[in-house]
Amino acid sequence: MSIALTPTFIRTSGFGWLDIVRLGLVQTAIGGIVVMTTSTLNRIMVVELALPAILPGLLVAFHYFIQVIRPRMGHASDSGAKKTPWIIGGICVLALGGFGAALSTALMASYLILGIACAALAFFLIGIGVSISGTSLLALLAKGVNDERRAAAATIVWLMMIFGFAFTSIMAGKFLDPYEPYKVVVISGIISTIAVLVTIAALYRLETPELQNSPVHAERKTPFRQALAEVWADGDARRFSIFIFISMFAFSSQDLILEPFAGIVFGYTLGQTTSLSGVQHSGVLMGMLLVAICGSSRLRAYCGSLRLWMIYGCVASGIAMLGLAIGSMVGPEWPLRFNVFLLGLANGAFSIAAIASMMRLAVAGGAGKEGVRIGLWGGAQAIAFGVGGLLGAAASDIARALMESQSVAYASVFSIESGLFIASAYLASKVEK
Repeated sequence: MSIALTPTFIRTSGFGWLDIVRLGLVQTAIGGIVVMTTSTLNRIMVVELALPAILPGLLVAFHYFIQVIRPRMGHASDSGAKKTPWIIGGICVLALGGFGAALSTALMASYLILGIACAALAFFLIGIGVSISGTSLLALLAKGVNDERRAAAATIVWLMMIFGFAFTSIMAGKFLDPYEPYKVVVISGIISTIAVLVTIAALYRLETPELQNSPVHAERKTPFRQALAEVWADGDARRFSIFIFISMFAFSSQDLILEPFAGIVFGYTLGQTTSLSGVQHSGVLMGMLLVAICGSSRLRAYCGSLRLWMIYGCVASGIAMLGLAIGSMVGPEWPLRFNVFLLGLANGAFSIAAIASMMRLAVAGGAGKEGVRIGLWGGAQAIAFGVGGLLGAAASDIARALMESQSVAYASVFSIESGLFIASAYLASKVEK
């Protein structure tokens, strides 16, 4: 199918709002499994098993680094007629990895080395499962959603994933107290089973023949290396990949240091820092909703394009991070909660605009390589999250060790992150499509 025909294809066979919600249910299932491994099992390893925090940190980073295979998985789904089997297959692998991670954590209490080895295998499967299911899901969404609905569709799907995080955490928390290893295994098994069943039900007859790839004879299929090289040769695709990596690196590197910063510099208690995290997430939610409303209605003509939301969102994020650097020097008099809310608002705006732009760019170069493009950008994001989380915390520790003042140390790290956001805004301005 030619490039010129792609917009018409998307308009005539686009997903309706109910279809978008059904795809969002798949993201909810993914979120439900992932949150057990990155949050609940993390806490059990550190608190109940008294293991070093670096262990779950490395396991989580490992599952991000595995996602460098996303472009390869996207190419595989592009080569088939339908993406639905890839999504379901990926969810099954993810569910197996999630259940294996719970078993491994329980095993660590009695056989530490064996438990760690099994956990490494489980997190390997988690990375593979997320790569297959997440990449194919976004590629299908990109093909089936028209331009006017992309910002709203991205917001709906990501909010449903966040709902999966929250709902699973709340429900699992009710049954995990008091802690017993077998409870973790049973609850993880139930969550994994429900996630697979929900995915199958949500995708039932969703991918219509109009959305399926045309059958391609084996010798005519583009080899993966050639397909990836063709996507990378596209200037916009290449610049957008670099933008995704730098912006998400800056986004993720703040996560592990914001609450310790509030406790050390501002004297916040554990409850207050937890509340501060809630303030940030509220800002992220509002930023996402703002872009969805402005980008998917008549307001779009007045509020600017997705590209402008990416640029201004990154600039605002850089300013908010600079505010935190200044607050480090000012101390408790600084309006920290308001500053953190603005940071969340800006982060939510630029991130959802980036996801919607990702969907648009995935089909802008013609049909047949949506999965490779989505995989390339998803891989860049995953690596950024893995590296950003580790280096953000490491940079904070190094700065605090080298500098006598804790305030100056945090101000230095926040200033660097601010510069990364400004650089991201510049890169976003160079994406022309």
